[in-house]
Amino acid sequence: MAYTHTNSKGVKYILHYKDVVLKGGKEQRIYFFAKTEGGKGTPCDLPANKTVVENERNGFLVVKNK
Repeated sequence: MAYTHTNSKGVKYILHYKDVVLKGGKEQRIYFFAKTEGGKGTPCDLPANKTVVENERNGFLVVKNK
């Protein structure tokens, strides 16, 4: 089951992840929110060491370390 979050504006978002390769060759997993499931990433649960923070001005959701 994928993690979902509804922001203060009432829009529901689904958490996704994607493994990317940085310029130096290092692999890194990035997390992002999307309105629809699938697409450019894989839906996932919120990792235990992460938390969701919402930008008060525009409702944009960000995943940060605890």
